[in-house]
Amino acid sequence: MLVDPGSLAVLGGALALGGGLAGSSIGIATAASAGTATLSEDKGQFRNVIVLSSLPMTQSFYGLIVLIIIMNSVVPKLPASGGAGFMVLGIGIMVALAECFSAIHQGNVCASGISLLPKTKGQIFTNSMMLAVFVELLGVLGLVFAIMAFSMLKLM
Repeated sequence: MLVDPGSLAVLGGALALGGGLAGSSIGIATAASAGTATLSEDKGQFRNVIVLSSLPMTQSFYGLIVLIIIMNSVVPKLPASGGAGFMVLGIGIMVALAECFSAIHQGNVCASGISLLPKTKGQIFTNSMMLAVFVELLGVLGLVFAIMAFSMLKLM
């Protein structure tokens, strides 16, 4: 055996977490940058800016959940031979991409809403939050699809 399946599986989990962390960092930075400009115009929007700027953070937690599932549930059930390690690695890569792109684009949606807070006197907040939740759904689906795949592979 050249590569330990457990090592490949944990690598997949680490990539899932890394994708969530990278995407969240970019998404939060994008939204917070818009928040800084907004707060220079209207300091009363601070609460709304904080809430919208923090939304892309959740994808980091989804990546962490996948890593924990892999380390606690999947690795102990991996067969010693075959391609199961590569399958789990592939699932981790899928989760990494889902979380990364979801967080980045959610940050863009939040930044747009934040930039309009002063002009609308905060009325855009709820609509911005709802639109950001649509993008969030793709991150949630990345987590759900990973759990479904692990179940179908009988690794959970």
